Amino acid sequence: MGNITLESLCELLKSNRSYRRFNESKAITDSTLQQLVGLTRYCASARNLQPLRYRIVSSQKERDAIFPALKWAGYLSDWEGPAPSERPSAYLIQCLDVSLTTNCLCDDGLQLEAITLGASALGIHGCIIKAFNVPEIIAALHLPEQYKPLYVLALGYPAEKVVVTDTDGSHDADIRYYRTADSTHIVPKRPVSELIIK
Repeated sequence: MGNITLESLCELLKSNRSYRRFNESKAITDSTLQQLVGLTRYCASARNLQPLRYRIVSSQKERDAIFPALKWAGYLSDWEGPAPSERPSAYLIQCLDVSLTTNCLCDDGLQLEAITLGASALGIHGCIIKAFNVPEIIAALHLPEQYKPLYVLALGYPAEKVVVTDTDGSHDADIRYYRTADSTHIVPKRPVSELIIK
């Protein structure tokens, strides 16, 4: 497996955070986006059905069209999303091909993790968005009827700092992400001891 170690995988996972502010002037090529989608071919797939499809959104016109349909950060209730200069350079719309199945089981999460890990390795980061207006996305992108949007993955080169911290380890610890006075995005994570059933 080359130079891959548990430690290097851990570092890549730690770098693979949700970013919501980007350097919009720095483009991501369609070729790069296609390469990221290509990573999903190597993910496990329930029944090996491989029912997920991706709509690449990279033009300014289409990015502007879908932005109003997106909800950005549930815990940051006073923030309406990234400013015009900090919006994503591209999106991948993960869709289920309902002509194949109505249930992709665990495929969606596996593939999104593969894409975001691959993006992180390139210095590109993203935000996996589940809260969005489905009819608006379908209409804006003229998606054929057989494709049901599941997630929107916003991608770009980051324009913010994201830091992982540990919670105090208690069962009812506050796990809500927040921003500090200098706009650093803090993401509390539970310790391993809290994740293992004794």
